[in-house]
Order: sequence, then structure tokens, then C-alpha cells
Amino acid sequence: MDRSKEGAVDGAIEGESGFGSGSVVSGSDFLQLDVREAPFGGRAEWLAGELRQAVADGRLPVGSRLPATRVLAAELRVSRGVVTEAYRRLSEEGQVEGRGRGGTVVVAGPGAAVGTVRAPGSGAGDHEVGSGQLAYAEPPNAASQFARSPYGPSPSSPFSSPPGDDVFDLIRTAAARIDLSPGVPDLAAFPRAAWLRAERGVFGELAAGGFGYGDPRGTEELRRAVARWLGRYRGIRVDAGDVLIVAGTAQALALIGRVLREDGIEEIAVEDPGSLGVRQHLRNQGMRTPPVAVDGEGVLVSELRYHRAVLLTPAHQFPTGVVLGGARRRELMRWAEDGGLVVEDDYDAEHRYDRAPVPALRSMLPERVCYAGSVSKLLAPALRMGWVVAPTRYREALVAAKRYADLGNAVLPQLVLARLMESGELERHLRLVRRRHRRRRDAMIAAIRECLPGAVVHGAAAGLHLLITFGGDGTVGTDDSAGTDDRLGTGDFRDTDLAAAALARGVKVHPLSWHRQRPGGPPGLLLGYAASSVSAIEEGIAVLGEAVARCPTGTRGPNTRTAHR
Repeated sequence: MDRSKEGAVDGAIEGESGFGSGSVVSGSDFLQLDVREAPFGGRAEWLAGELRQAVADGRLPVGSRLPATRVLAAELRVSRGVVTEAYRRLSEEGQVEGRGRGGTVVVAGPGAAVGTVRAPGSGAGDHEVGSGQLAYAEPPNAASQFARSPYGPSPSSPFSSPPGDDVFDLIRTAAARIDLSPGVPDLAAFPRAAWLRAERGVFGELAAGGFGYGDPRGTEELRRAVARWLGRYRGIRVDAGDVLIVAGTAQALALIGRVLREDGIEEIAVEDPGSLGVRQHLRNQGMRTPPVAVDGEGVLVSELRYHRAVLLTPAHQFPTGVVLGGARRRELMRWAEDGGLVVEDDYDAEHRYDRAPVPALRSMLPERVCYAGSVSKLLAPALRMGWVVAPTRYREALVAAKRYADLGNAVLPQLVLARLMESGELERHLRLVRRRHRRRRDAMIAAIRECLPGAVVHGAAAGLHLLITFGGDGTVGTDDSAGTDDRLGTGDFRDTDLAAAALARGVKVHPLSWHRQRPGGPPGLLLGYAASSVSAIEEGIAVLGEAVARCPTGTRGPNTRTAHR
């Protein structure tokens, strides 16, 4: 999908901006349907055609359950009659069948006889720089910089020195009454009752042999469920045999790094700014992680000229929230076709509020993209459940690496998760948390407008966090020629200082500078909203406002802006 011009400019956070006003972009994660593609007066036929095509190409295999007409109509912002008519046409053609409370199910593909199939989930059977390369520098020594700031962190603070390997453990265990850390879903919304029902079903049907050692690739049930999920929601056509179940994205990166090193690839370029945690996992495998700049359209593909591999978060770039634009996607595809490899971290693509769904890169260039996803942002990180879909040349090597790492994920949670995915419970959970997340995001934006009027908000259209920046022109990218550091405005004040001040007042946030490699760019904070109540969000932002007010520099501007991404 070409989003190369969507939300490229900043604007004031007002009711008409779309955030908090109830305005949304029509579109559905299901098959990445976009009603704007439908001809005038022909929406039912358009939808029926899209469903036929999905059945024909395998994205909706026999046994798949279609979304409820009410749900799909709401996501597409059309009348329920449009969806009902489309389903009726497919039913008359013998491709789908209504089963009352069991929903509408695909019962036959093209040319196949209509037959009875078992409902999904009803049973268990189913740096050194080489010539011509871009040089880069690590962030300046923060310990010496803090000495110049009377407002800096205490020696025991997680922000008192450059982030080490255990920095996320330190920040996670730091005492705080309000935790606005990014990357944490609404853990209180975990579907405990649905999980228990699915677990009881698994135990009731699992044969004795199922308690033995499992397939290192993952159970057949979960790999099949993931393949269907990716086809429905990310536009990726794969079979169960293409899917490798892993212990979250962290293990996916470790396995990919090991396999690529064995293939002679010793570095993976990463987005800058980009996830510090990702860099840590890749470096732990001996990989170098040279930075590639990010702007309002995503990664600067022109900087990949001298690199063989790159790790990207194209659907919702971390931490800026930008979407890789259409022109950049085409440019990236040309780079990949010339021998480049993309590692696609699709870490929270399901969480979107004000934009249409964005297809995965893997759906466009399968043999040049190694795709990684997980349920850590959708259900809970504690499950340690994710998947990798790799190009053919790396598939067996990744399975071998997984085998020798841990013999495969625990079998029982895989079977439970497969039931949630196949029964529709995971889709229902996604709809629930989207509504909750949207309310909390709107509350955070309103609080920032009131308490931090000089801040610029980025990445509000999707995800689990907001990025706010201070000073400068509102852009997030670094500028090597600027010679600036992570200060607010022009004074001697850094985002790590502000994060330390917030923590001292009982509010936990992450500084943007942690996620940069090159010097320069405006200071900022990453603010998670998914796991906190509206009242906690409002109180936390008020504390940040008080901390900024005590800052010796002038950062309070006339109006808060948002980058519509």
C-alpha cells in the first residue's frame, strides 16, 4: 500500500486532527481490505470478489471462519447489508456456509466440491568501516556529560551511565507508582477465561504422546494457525511448513543473527533511531549494527548501498511511528532484488487506530525478506511465543539453530494459543484492546496538550506508545552536521535528565537518546499508554510537565503539535 504522503506534515492537536475526535481511516486488517478501492455503487460485488480471490490464492483455506458481518462492516465503515450481500453471493456459489453461532465458514475452494469440515479448534489433529562504507559513532559518553548538569540523575539511576546490557532489567525493576514504559500491552486485559477454556480443551483431547518432546519447528496446530493469521491480517501467503515457532522476537533475532553469520554476513544495518534492545540482541550474536537514517517516510534506502542486510520495522517504525512510504518500499524492493536481505520485525502491526492497514514487506518479496512476529504486544510478553518465516535458503538452518537452542518451544502453550487463534478468540481480544488503547492514547495526547505545550507528538496513529520531542523543527532524525546533543531547547539539559527527574517523582519513561547511535537530533521521551489507566496517564504526564517546568531552559512553546503518523 502506498502511504508515501500520508501524514507527512505536523499540525496542532485539535479536535479536527482526528486524534480523540473519533475520526478513523476505513480499512480492515482482515485481508487488508480498503473500501476506497471499491467502485461507486459496487461495494458488495467488490467485497465478494476480494473474498473469492482470497479463497482462490489460499489466504482463506477451507475451514477458515469469516469475520462477523457486523464486525467487518464496522471496520470497513459500510452498511452491514454490503457485507451480508457479499457473503450471500459466496454462499450461493458454494464457497462459504453459514453455521449459526459457528459463523460463516469457507467450505470449498475453486473447483472443489462442497463438503463438511470440522470447525477450527474442534480437535487436536488438525566498527571497522570498509571501503566506501558510511562511518558511524557510538553515542557520546553520557557519564561525563551529566557532570555538567545540576539536574542530572543520581548515581544509582538507570540513566546515570550509558545503557548497558542489563539496562532494561534495571528500568523494569526500578520503583515507580506510574509506569509509562513503551512496548507493554494492556496486561490486565489478558483473556484469562478464554485461555483457561482453551487449555481445558487441550488437556481433554491431548493423547499421552503429546506430553513428550515436540517438533523443534513448533506444533503443527500452531504453525497452521499462524499461517492462516498471517494470510488474513498481514497479506502473507505461507503454509504451516514455512513457519518456525520461536520464543518471541528476541529469540528470532538471535537465531537469525547466528544463521546469517554462518552465511558470511557479519553486520545488519538498523534504523536510526531504532530499538536499543534489537541492537543488543544482534550484537550478542557478534553482528555489527551500522545505523541507517530514518525520516518521515521511513528508512533512507539510499544509505543501504554498501550493506547486505537490514532490519526494519516498516509497519510502525520504532520509536518514531512512521510507516515506510510507497516510494521507499519500491526503492527497497529494488535494493533487495539486487541481493539485499530484509529482516522484518512486525512487532505491533495489529495495533492501529487512525490509518488503514499496511501490508507486510514479506507479502511483496518473500524470498528476500525474513519475517518475525510475536504475540508479546497482542497478548503478553510472558508467553514467549513468536514466529519466523524465512526465505527458503535459510529455513533449514534456522530450524537447526532452534533445535540446538532449546529443542523447541513448550508444546502445551502452543496448542492453547492455536485454539485461541482458530476459534476467533484472539480476534475478539484484538478488537477489545484496540478500543481500550485508543481511549488511553487520546487521554495521553490531551494531557500532553495541557501539560507539555512545547512538545511534538509522533506515532499517534498506531502502536502502544507515543514519542514526544522538544525543540528543533519537530523532526526526529539525526543530523551529523548539527553538532547538537540530547538537550531540550538550547540549554544544557538532556532527555536522560528528564527521564531521571520523572523517575525520582515516581513516573517511569524511556529517553529517546537510548535508541540513537549517531549524535544529534532533538531530545525526546517514549511514553507507553497501553498498560496504564486514564487517570494514571493524566497524572504521569502532569508530573512530566512539572519536571519540564523546573528545567533551566525554555522549552514550553505556544502549542503542542502532532506528527500524523
